[in-house]
Amino acid sequence: GSQALPDRAILGASSGAMIALPRRFVTVAGCRAFRTCRGSVAGSLLRGRPDLAGVQSLRAPRSAFLPARTLSTAAATKVVKTLDAEIKHEEEYEQAKEIKAFLNTSDFKFIESDCDVNMMLEREVDGQQVRIEWQLTTPFDPSEEEEGGEQAATDFCITVESKANGTGMSFYCSTQSGEDHRYVIGNVKAFANAEEKESFTAYNGPEFEDVDEKVQETLDAYISELGMNDDVCDFIDRMALDKEQREYILWLKKAKAFLSA
Repeated sequence: GSQALPDRAILGASSGAMIALPRRFVTVAGCRAFRTCRGSVAGSLLRGRPDLAGVQSLRAPRSAFLPARTLSTAAATKVVKTLDAEIKHEEEYEQAKEIKAFLNTSDFKFIESDCDVNMMLEREVDGQQVRIEWQLTTPFDPSEEEEGGEQAATDFCITVESKANGTGMSFYCSTQSGEDHRYVIGNVKAFANAEEKESFTAYNGPEFEDVDEKVQETLDAYISELGMNDDVCDFIDRMALDKEQREYILWLKKAKAFLSA
């Protein structure tokens, strides 16, 4: 009346090894008896198997009999403790005072959202919408900066768009270290409408350094008049790191909340 298991059944031995018994030795009833009678039943199951004659009993590790939820909870509890310690450590972080100072004096409006890596400075100049967009960056090693190393550059894009007809230009730039001219321009894209602006296949313009020097100078002066300067670059670099730190703390808290549930 017992039902045979498919092909081979896997049983855990006291040595930690896994032993496969042929189908003819294992039935559903036999497995049920094995779980309750341990060695005696195991001996009867193994009778007739010379290669397993030395095995006295098949005993699975104690943890194998614990409910899956118990194991999961125990592991999660350990993770929660480490996360909690990390949160307390990371919350000692203080935002650079220069960030608030910039926001209190700048004509730009800063826009960001929690759980979003993107950030933007926005303002309007003579009927044109000016947006400076960038993302968070991974932390750098302060010791490298003290030893004369340079802080990693932050990529950003300046988009100037006419509110009247949607035409405009996008300047793809990166910050650079130093006290003078804290940014470099890579490419300059011109677009005639929103479709071209958002297109991934549209021409992004020539390499800026390959453009005639007079064109470079005038375009550089143009975005300076729109508000692009060293103070903005300092803010971009600082906020890229600040944002990463805040998002990391949020990640820690979300992970802790999930594992604590």
